[in-house]
Amino acid sequence: MPKTQPTALLFEMSKLGCRASQWPACDVPEQPLGDLLPAGAMADAPAPLPELSEPDVVRHFINLSTKNMSVDANFYPLGSCTMKYNPKRNERLTSLPGMADLHPYQPESTVQGMLALLYECQRDLAEIAGLPAVSLQPAAGAHGEMTSMLVAAAYFRDRHERRTKVLIPDSAHGTNPASAAMAGFQTQSVRSTLDGFVDLDDLASKLNDETAVLMITNPNTLGRFEPRIGQIARQVHDVGGLVYADGANMNAILGVVRPGDFGADLMHFNPHKTFSGPHGGGGPGAGPIAVAEPLAPFLPTPVVVRTDRGYRLDYDRPKSIGQVRDFVGSVGVLVRMYCYLRTHGPKQLRRVAEDAVLNANYVLSQVKDFLPVPHGDGAMHEFVASAETLKTSKGISAMDVAKRLLDYGFHAPTVYFPLIVHEAIMIEPTETESKTTLDQFAAALREIVDEPAERLHDAPHSTPICRPDEVAAARHPVLRWQAGAKP
Repeated sequence: MPKTQPTALLFEMSKLGCRASQWPACDVPEQPLGDLLPAGAMADAPAPLPELSEPDVVRHFINLSTKNMSVDANFYPLGSCTMKYNPKRNERLTSLPGMADLHPYQPESTVQGMLALLYECQRDLAEIAGLPAVSLQPAAGAHGEMTSMLVAAAYFRDRHERRTKVLIPDSAHGTNPASAAMAGFQTQSVRSTLDGFVDLDDLASKLNDETAVLMITNPNTLGRFEPRIGQIARQVHDVGGLVYADGANMNAILGVVRPGDFGADLMHFNPHKTFSGPHGGGGPGAGPIAVAEPLAPFLPTPVVVRTDRGYRLDYDRPKSIGQVRDFVGSVGVLVRMYCYLRTHGPKQLRRVAEDAVLNANYVLSQVKDFLPVPHGDGAMHEFVASAETLKTSKGISAMDVAKRLLDYGFHAPTVYFPLIVHEAIMIEPTETESKTTLDQFAAALREIVDEPAERLHDAPHSTPICRPDEVAAARHPVLRWQAGAKP
């Protein structure tokens, strides 16, 4: 199949004198711009911007958009990073003037409806988490992790306890160590057993009076729910530590299990994963956190409170860690989350988790005969298969499989994570995909592993850029396509 030529840049399409509009002659006396602006405000020369007609600009960006993969156009089986379809009704509701046209500096008396909505978000998340106090402020999941660790650090300082260690199972979410380090803690890994659960003996050997927090992802990144989570939480609490539950995988237990009920003291939510907010693309995110009552005084300010006179933002919290984000947080994302929660209600939120688990186990049943799953037959919302036997027998790697899936119109799943599975292929179908799509995906995987290795090493074959040297690309990025360069 011939390779598609790269799209020219706007600068390369530029033609001297092209315009998107024409203006009539000025009918007032003209003055040089330099006379109207302060000294030093003028550049030495005009910016070298491309000159194009409106149709050229529109077609350029529309054509670029067709080259993108998106959750609206493709199946995203991206394990560990729940990528489900974003309902468009949430976008419409969030765009209503009463939502979109508010300004954070308006008097609180003029935004009572929005404050009520945010208050209800706090209340709903507290109920889902099983933890009574919530901050909506963090900007994303990892930011929620870090904020939780800052809250934990403030809690121990207030108690005059010097606790420096954060324990993290090797099956936990990948950003946990960085979040703990950013909050000033030292991290220590806890081993997993062969069945993918926390090694209780290794955990016990590392628990002491220096332990501040155990950061645990449950279900973990292997797609397994930790059956001894209550015992693990008791062991941590017995030495005076806290349990942080990473909320990245809440899509598997939403409305079924509450982290606070199995012993968590802190957790974060990913609205873009669990509650179907827009995911990625460089836009705003949100990562609300929920904490147990003793940690509530340390939450970021402000929080939304309800009084006899209505709703207000409470900044008067002497033990707070302060603001970690402008204003309340990414309100547009929080409104989308609110719409999702209200659309589903308690029973259908539970159904979300049940269908996500069902879909994951259905795909697992279709592929386990040719893609081994090292850590058990069952799964929660995701599972981790391994291409290790394929690599040994045929020279086919996890990367080969992932890249070839792009030719079938499927986004590649997460590969090489978690690190405890060799040649890992991490698959999460979510609840929003149909049986037809899942069957097509499983069939594509079966066809791919039966192909010659030589065919896979050069995949994908149908995309504008096929198999770049990713290490070289990261170290020596080429930011401009040049005529004559090979794609």
